Amino acid sequence: MRMSRQTTVTVVVAAVAAVLLGGLVVRQLATEPDEVEGGERKTVAVRADSHRLDTADDGKVTLVEFLDLECESCAAAYPFVEDLREKYAGRVTFVMRYFPLESHLNSRNAAHAVEAAARQGRLEDMYRRMFETQRQWGESQESQAPLFRTFADDLGLDLATYDADVAGEVVAARVQADVDDGLALGVTGTPTFFLNGEKVEAASTDDFVRRIDDALAD
Repeated sequence: MRMSRQTTVTVVVAAVAAVLLGGLVVRQLATEPDEVEGGERKTVAVRADSHRLDTADDGKVTLVEFLDLECESCAAAYPFVEDLREKYAGRVTFVMRYFPLESHLNSRNAAHAVEAAARQGRLEDMYRRMFETQRQWGESQESQAPLFRTFADDLGLDLATYDADVAGEVVAARVQADVDDGLALGVTGTPTFFLNGEKVEAASTDDFVRRIDDALAD
């Protein structure tokens, strides 16, 4: 069940707003990467094969989230993003991109599991399962790949295909391509959002919403 807007803001305001302001960033690199500029930012933020959770009718406004499925702040932002998807259904394109952090042992395993599910048409189901169960497996110092395989089984995926994809080069390259684009855009932690190619640096969740409204009105 989705949270009400007021409840959502209460839950995520500390975690999400702090990330947006740069105060809760888990570093991926010790140094800042070279960033793309100008019109190229939109192209890098959203590739033709990027995973779109929702697609706007007019394609005018696109919100991209670079996320780590093991990141607690991403899990805190998850209900907020779901609320945004409901509020802006048909008006905003929502894009999910992988950015597993080196500090999280199972973040890449989780990304590979989601991508393997995506190859069988079950991206969103696995994406939801990861955030809904994160407290069960997050911060574990042992591989949670066997647990993620049970998620695949629960979803009715072809497990032979899933196993091959999770361990295969195609899925690994697909996840890494998202990471590379994130680094090119200057992403250093998660969650990081881009609105029409520009990084969102909002003072609060209400400010975040206003930025989307302004983009729609522009």
